[in-house]
Amino acid sequence: MPLHLIKLCVGAESVADLDEWIRETFGRVGGRVPEQYHVTRMVPARRTELLDGGSLYWVIRGNVQARQRLLDIRPFIDDGGVRRCKLILDPKLVPTEWQPRRPFQGWRYLDPADAPADLAVREAGELPPKLRAELAALGLM
Repeated sequence: MPLHLIKLCVGAESVADLDEWIRETFGRVGGRVPEQYHVTRMVPARRTELLDGGSLYWVIRGNVQARQRLLDIRPFIDDGGVRRCKLILDPKLVPTEWQPRRPFQGWRYLDPADAPADLAVREAGELPPKLRAELAALGLM
């Protein structure tokens, strides 16, 4: 059974905002699409479980709202000699059911039983993002 990661998406206001940032940052370069990755300081020890179908779940404005499938985990040492890790991600964002989360630092492992379900395409578009955020803030979603 795959294991997942969960991380705060600092700076994004919505899934659409994150998707736009991904497209701008990792757009086509010289006719090819570069790998999308997220750099983190800590290297996950449970690599095999994470790469067995795991995803990185994004917490946006206090709620898990989307995920991206993990493709690879690549430790490296940066220019300052600090050990870091690239989480290689599928560039496709998958909207999920909203799930409230308190702030935390770094990333955490997420058990599959605790992961929110994916939204069907028609479900994701039923409510405008602003309305979904307002309802979530009221504890109604």
